[in-house]
Amino acid sequence: MDEFIGAWTARHGATRDRLLPLLHAMQEEVGYIDDAWVPVIAKALNLSRADVHGVVTFYHDFRRVAPGRHVVKLCRAESCQARGGAGIEAAAAKLLGVAMGETRADGQVALEPVYCLGLCAIGPNALVDGRPVARIDAATLERIALEVAA
Repeated sequence: MDEFIGAWTARHGATRDRLLPLLHAMQEEVGYIDDAWVPVIAKALNLSRADVHGVVTFYHDFRRVAPGRHVVKLCRAESCQARGGAGIEAAAAKLLGVAMGETRADGQVALEPVYCLGLCAIGPNALVDGRPVARIDAATLERIALEVAA
């Protein structure tokens, strides 16, 4: 990862305002931000390790461990909750065999919360491997489970 960080900062700059773009690029490249990389990032951008750690842990979209092969994000915003989101979440956890915020032991699927996908009129909603899925119901959950099982 040292080479990636060095090449990225050479191309985009090594100032403190480059922290978020660098973190996004790293997560895009490998899927997460390992805690062991925090000192390298801090040194490259002339920041403290606390600054980098604070940003990584503050934003929910940054993962600190490798994600599952498939990622299912269920919306927890008020509109989706009003349309049965809590029941969908419980059913999804049972059907996928993983608790919210966790990755299944076999690494096949992660179930994660997301707060508003902007599809409020057609909820409850999810992102399945980055693809929006609206009007989630039991049948839709079954299709999602089959998709992520493959």
